[in-house]
Amino acid sequence: MIASSIRELHRCLLLALVAESSSQTLTQIIKCLANLVSNAPYNRLKLSLLTKVWNQIKPYIRHKDVNVRVSSLTLLGAIVSTHAPLPEVQLLLQQPCSSGLGNSNSATPHLSPPDWWKKAPAGPSLEETSVSSPKGSSEPCWLIRLCISIVVLPKEDSCSGSDAGSAAGSAYEPSPMQLEALQVLALLARGYFSMTQAYLMELGEVICKCMGETDPSIQLHGAKLLEELGTGLIQQYKPDSTVAPDQRVPVFLFPSVKKQGGDVLDYDAEWSFTQSPAEFGAPNSPGESAYDAVSSILPEACSSLPNDRQILCITVLLGLNDSKNRLDVIFVADTANAILMSLEDKSLNVRAKAAWSLGNLTDTLIVNMETPDPSFQEEFSGLLLLKMLRSAIEASKDKDKRLHFFLGNAVRALGNLLHFLQPSHIEKPTFAEIIEESIQALISTVLTDAAMKVRRNACYAMGNVFKNPALPLGTAPWTSQAYSALISAVTSCKNFKVCIRSATALSILGKREQYGSVEQYARIWNALVTALQKSEDTIDFLEFKYCASLRTQICQALIHLLSLASASDLPFIKEILELNGNMVQSYILQFLKSGAEGDDTGAPHSSQETDQMVRMALKHIGSIQAPAGDTARRAIMGSLEEILAICFDSSGSQGALPGLMNQ
Repeated sequence: MIASSIRELHRCLLLALVAESSSQTLTQIIKCLANLVSNAPYNRLKLSLLTKVWNQIKPYIRHKDVNVRVSSLTLLGAIVSTHAPLPEVQLLLQQPCSSGLGNSNSATPHLSPPDWWKKAPAGPSLEETSVSSPKGSSEPCWLIRLCISIVVLPKEDSCSGSDAGSAAGSAYEPSPMQLEALQVLALLARGYFSMTQAYLMELGEVICKCMGETDPSIQLHGAKLLEELGTGLIQQYKPDSTVAPDQRVPVFLFPSVKKQGGDVLDYDAEWSFTQSPAEFGAPNSPGESAYDAVSSILPEACSSLPNDRQILCITVLLGLNDSKNRLDVIFVADTANAILMSLEDKSLNVRAKAAWSLGNLTDTLIVNMETPDPSFQEEFSGLLLLKMLRSAIEASKDKDKRLHFFLGNAVRALGNLLHFLQPSHIEKPTFAEIIEESIQALISTVLTDAAMKVRRNACYAMGNVFKNPALPLGTAPWTSQAYSALISAVTSCKNFKVCIRSATALSILGKREQYGSVEQYARIWNALVTALQKSEDTIDFLEFKYCASLRTQICQALIHLLSLASASDLPFIKEILELNGNMVQSYILQFLKSGAEGDDTGAPHSSQETDQMVRMALKHIGSIQAPAGDTARRAIMGSLEEILAICFDSSGSQGALPGLMNQ
């Protein structure tokens, strides 16, 4: 039924596309198609659906309206990123440039001749660089040629009629078109590198052009494309690479673009080195992406660069590790004080932007916790932390219903700040009250009927709090209240993304004592089992895509809790399994198999890792010294052994299962 619905959605949207002449409606139809493509499981459907979308959208890339052109590129990007590499898409990328263009009709009167993207960009061709085309490909990849031409070639008069938003008199495509083209190129480099590598030299010139632009967005996307290319090259040269040596990009090509107009690697390193230090730590900044790109230079390529360029690359990367260059404590403190003032502004818009800034600033605090140098944490003012906590608490209580975005960022900031607190802060009496007040604000938000995004942020923030081992988790009175709030969310919330965040938070704690009493532990275990049982009880179609992810997260949480269980916990677990054992076993089996089958469960681990999680839980349960005559330990071990035995039999893998079962 789902497959039939998906096919019907494709049919209706493609019919609507052909029948429509309004540019605004066309844009929305194409965006709908992009959303459909991003969510449809093409790896489990018959061929041809993507081919129909692909062939029908190609003519619209030359539509008069820039919004139609941009959305068409977005749709093409969705196609090349779905389940990449997908054999059907591989064939579509290799088809002749004109294939599928005959589908256009009088309903799209503003289209230019379809052969425009056959133009090759300036610079050395693939043949000139002696790099062989991808195996089995006799045609150039028209989509790569198209995206390159959008970035580097002047636009044609035929598509300049309604380029709203482009610079007056600009000879090139508007910025949104160039950004989408760069995104598609990056997606192709990530999912279809064997095909993209044939255009390495031309893509190098594209990146150089992007780095020379004044628009930071163009710089950023150029750097991201460079990073994807670097990652693809590294994958080819890894010891476990399946790419044949004669199919790899020759190392001698990496620094050879310079004589054609500028060395890609040198240009990027030099550009990033001259950026303001304040940009280095900004998320999604051109500087950050440039660092990622420089760090992805293959060792063999780096060694072939001149000595001064090698030193430059190393210097740039070393600078990233210097917190004083990247995010100075005084700069962060000044920024925090400015944000706190703005949180008290009378303007709703100013307060909303300030809350967003506070959330981002506290993300920076967490980033600095992960650096080896502890000086940032030690030097950060405790008084300022108190002020930030108080302001975040007040912001999270704002009653204006228009401020859902505002509230979400406020609770995100609370979670980050409580995670950042050091033992030296927590030991002080002045912090005890503010910590409890902050936790209560998070609890209130988890339980409230606010927007689901706000509740989701609150659950995420609670998980962030649980990552701080210095907090009195398991002993403080507010601990059980926090667990109760998360239990309520995971068992009763209709929004599965909230349930996923709740289950994640409940699985973060690393020690049994942090879960509190035996009764508290049993309540959490029972709640997760209940949530697992309800994971398919939804009538909201939008929630279906999260069912598998929710079950995956709950199974991880249950296995994690088993790996920490004490002897006193076992009777409660046994009792729950006696009532729901078959259901729990079936979902854990799905969880174990999901990685191997590569389905859409969203499992973050490989099948080997998930298998190891269960084995570790089994080993832990087996090590518990249970009282004489106690049957709970044996019953739980039997359940886990049965799960592993089924997986062992179905996969035929040779593991440590027989040894564990004989213990």
